[in-house]
Amino acid sequence: MEASGNHGCQILVVDDEPTVSGAIKLLLQFDGHAVQTVDNGEAALALLEQHRFDLIITDFFMPGMKGDQLAARIKQRWPGQPIIMVTAFAEEFNTFGKAQGDVDFVLQKPFSRNELREAVVQVLTEKNPDGDISIIPNKPSPERFIPPANH
Repeated sequence: MEASGNHGCQILVVDDEPTVSGAIKLLLQFDGHAVQTVDNGEAALALLEQHRFDLIITDFFMPGMKGDQLAARIKQRWPGQPIIMVTAFAEEFNTFGKAQGDVDFVLQKPFSRNELREAVVQVLTEKNPDGDISIIPNKPSPERFIPPANH
């Protein structure tokens, strides 16, 4: 697990592939968020017992507990917790965007920084429509981020 940043939203990234979680972490840090990463669902649940996050971003296909199983367990314990699931298998859950079940948004791999940013903004705005969420930075659009599509 790694932590960094000191402003923006508190975000937990759950992915068993270090290159993917590291890339998502960098994209989110670029936008000023404090990001922690863990590599499995059990570690995420343990961390959630001790730390509050504004948002959780989880991969779907991981060894052991899958992302949808993690989301279900999180929503049982913390019903209002915003969750984004990233997956190459988004068609199994929905079309791009609004999800069914225990996730608030499904983001199809590969995705760009802008698509990630839009998902973060949408989910956090829906969960806190009257809040002051300053999460859209005035920074140039990046190159397209293409995580491995095998998960």
